[in-house]
Amino acid sequence: MNPILLVEDNATDEKLTLRAFKKSGVSNPVDVVRDGAEALDYLFRTGVHAGRASDPMPALVLLDLKLPKIDGLEVLRRLRAEERTRMIPIVVLTASREEEDIVRSYALGANAYVRKPVDFPEFAEAAKTLGLFWLLLNEPPPPRRA
Repeated sequence: MNPILLVEDNATDEKLTLRAFKKSGVSNPVDVVRDGAEALDYLFRTGVHAGRASDPMPALVLLDLKLPKIDGLEVLRRLRAEERTRMIPIVVLTASREEEDIVRSYALGANAYVRKPVDFPEFAEAAKTLGLFWLLLNEPPPPRRA
């Protein structure tokens, strides 16, 4: 089962997301990285994640925008620019309500843009809906052959 990659620098939001997935029955493992540079290392299997060569690519990336080192929009741009990561579903999961962030996220290839709900019951429902759609209902492209 392919993991979900959660790119989140806020420890509280990370805990809420993990708790919400557990509560909603999402069974995929969730790998967490805490900044944009580590997200790129994870997905391109470089730096501290160079040993991940045999691990599967994520079934889904949940990407915050306001990240240290490299922001989420730049992570998104780099992922869509590379053949091997271009087809991974990427959901921007952020507190940002800026219209420019929404427009730029979609222009750079985000599959969805979801604002983080403030209270836990709403957050849990959003996580459940994301998990159901992207992991169960959505038909991903077939794996690329090397």
